Amino acid sequence: MVLSSSTLQLGPCSACGSSRLLTGLDHNGLKEKVLVSSSKPRNGYKKFRVFCSSASSSTDPLLVKAARGDPVIRPPAWMMRQAGRYMAAYQKLAKKHPSFRERGPVIQSPIRSEEGLNALHPLDLGKLQFVGESLRILRKEIEGQATLLGFVGAPWTIATYIVEGGTTRTYKTIKSMCHTAPHILRAILSHLAQAISEYVIFQVESGAHCIQIFDSWGGQLPPHVWEQWSKPYIEEIVGVVRQKCPGTPLVLYINGNGGLLERMKGTGVDVIGLDWTIDMADARRRLGPGVSVQGNVDPACLFSPLPALTDEIHRVVKCAGQTGHILNLGHGVLVGTPEEAVKHFFDVTRSIRFDIPSQDREAEETRVAA
Repeated sequence: MVLSSSTLQLGPCSACGSSRLLTGLDHNGLKEKVLVSSSKPRNGYKKFRVFCSSASSSTDPLLVKAARGDPVIRPPAWMMRQAGRYMAAYQKLAKKHPSFRERGPVIQSPIRSEEGLNALHPLDLGKLQFVGESLRILRKEIEGQATLLGFVGAPWTIATYIVEGGTTRTYKTIKSMCHTAPHILRAILSHLAQAISEYVIFQVESGAHCIQIFDSWGGQLPPHVWEQWSKPYIEEIVGVVRQKCPGTPLVLYINGNGGLLERMKGTGVDVIGLDWTIDMADARRRLGPGVSVQGNVDPACLFSPLPALTDEIHRVVKCAGQTGHILNLGHGVLVGTPEEAVKHFFDVTRSIRFDIPSQDREAEETRVAA
């Protein structure tokens, strides 16, 4: 969990069912949805009411407004991988407890055959009750003060672990499956798209304001291959979420996405996350109107003198424009990043003020902390 100037993030996991109403939600302008289960609860969750936003609201957090392209008084900001990469207090705590990185995403029996497909099973939300409870607690505590972000991996990226058995530098096994066993790979990706869609919806129903989809290894594919093997499954997720929770902004981030921007826009997400190798002004021109952007300060800039960091923040914000921009790094915080620099990043962001109509400014001033 990370708290920035405008955003709370819970990751990297999330989702599961609950039998309680979200606490502290403003139901004005929200679309009520009812999840119906049989008399015997499936996947460990019961019938309950939830509320998914269906339209813009004056009470929406700053980040949600920026994601939708609404007027804002300043850019909202958050950082990927914030706590574990630089915070001394977090690192001290991690020494006492096994970390996610030490446990690692290792698949003992990679799926590469027809027989392996039998190991796939529906998402068991009942095993993830702790995540749903965490989201509900956070949403209650931060209401009106910050944005609660949820996260999921994209089907292709998750499939790389399932097929390769763990991390890899070449992705040669899964890439070759596109030609040697396409039906098996499609089955894996379709299964993941359905499970991830359920996972996203649960996070929203548990309190997440906004969801970021990480296709972290999508950038390892040539654009035409990504179009065939990653994009359709992201589109499937977007379509399902749009139907169930139409007002929830979706962000898509791919590391090394310079050759994919236009294709990423075609998935229908609200925000395209940019890495630091893309010029912000060029990205805006290429993407055109109708989609917001996120990023893209070089993480290495946080090792620069603070005045240089200030200049870079202002440069990125100027290039992005006053609407439809969420300030972020172009990738995760680097190990050893000075805490002073992270604080300065958010202090500078808080000091920025856009020129917006006086009536909008007055309304936003009362909510700028959110």
